[in-house]
Amino acid sequence: MIDSSQGCTVTVCRDCCCGSAAKHPHVDHDGQLRRLREALPGPHRVRTSLCLDVCEQANVVVVQPAPAARRAGARPVWFGLVGEPAIVDDLTRWVQDGGPGVAPLPAILQLSAIDPPTA
Repeated sequence: MIDSSQGCTVTVCRDCCCGSAAKHPHVDHDGQLRRLREALPGPHRVRTSLCLDVCEQANVVVVQPAPAARRAGARPVWFGLVGEPAIVDDLTRWVQDGGPGVAPLPAILQLSAIDPPTA
């Protein structure tokens, strides 16, 4: 069993398209970030980022595995079109369960998983 006690890092894109009321007027962007932070206290970390270069998938969230899971081979999981509160709830439950490399990715979240940008 992988030690996930150091928690995952959740990066929420908040730049040109992600978090934009002009692009997604029906999403409570501030509320979404607040919900993530409230649901994922330490040892997890929730942070914002400038553009992650997948604007067509806005709003983008990346879940990085806990350090032990990363050392065991787990990789970050990217999610796109994260706008509905239900997706945020599913995502936070998965991270609370351990996230990448610790808990299997629920089928409902597989629908939101996207490929990271390539250089």
